[in-house]
Amino acid sequence: MTGHAVPADRGPALVDLLDRLLAGGVVIAGDLTLRIADVDLVRIDLHALISSVDAIVPSPWEAGT
Repeated sequence: MTGHAVPADRGPALVDLLDRLLAGGVVIAGDLTLRIADVDLVRIDLHALISSVDAIVPSPWEAGT
């Protein structure tokens, strides 16, 4: 059975990178166009903001008191 050597200096883990990105927020944007025979039938613009939520910021879905 052959194993792969793991380098000692791997850098930050994927979880650490995701934590840093979500702490500041990430914006994802894109366009989707459905076309047939060079005729645009449907066009969708996608924009999403992904961010972590802090306990200090109240949830907009909680019942108001």
